[in-house]
Amino acid sequence: MERAYLGEFELMILLAVISLGEEAYGVPISRAIEKHRGRETALGSVYAALERLESKGLVASSLGDPTPERGGKAKRFFRVTRQGLRQVHETRRVLTRLWRHLPEPKGERA
Repeated sequence: MERAYLGEFELMILLAVISLGEEAYGVPISRAIEKHRGRETALGSVYAALERLESKGLVASSLGDPTPERGGKAKRFFRVTRQGLRQVHETRRVLTRLWRHLPEPKGERA
């Protein structure tokens, strides 16, 4: 199996999808990232990343029921696949090891 390396934004998307559970669709995903990032996130960027992640097999999507509030359009819900969850955990392990081996900045104490 070829490794699917995650970019920072893709990792944020996966973490937001995991934390949102059954409510993981475009707008809440975007809002969760904005909240934790502290800056605006373009909804188009979120959907582009979700499509990339789906093509890599890291997320799967399904359509919900159409709603009158959305003009009869259905929401597209996302969930992280087993492969996606494995990739999130692998990325966490790698980043944790890298952080642990960083030297302390000069002039600062832990």
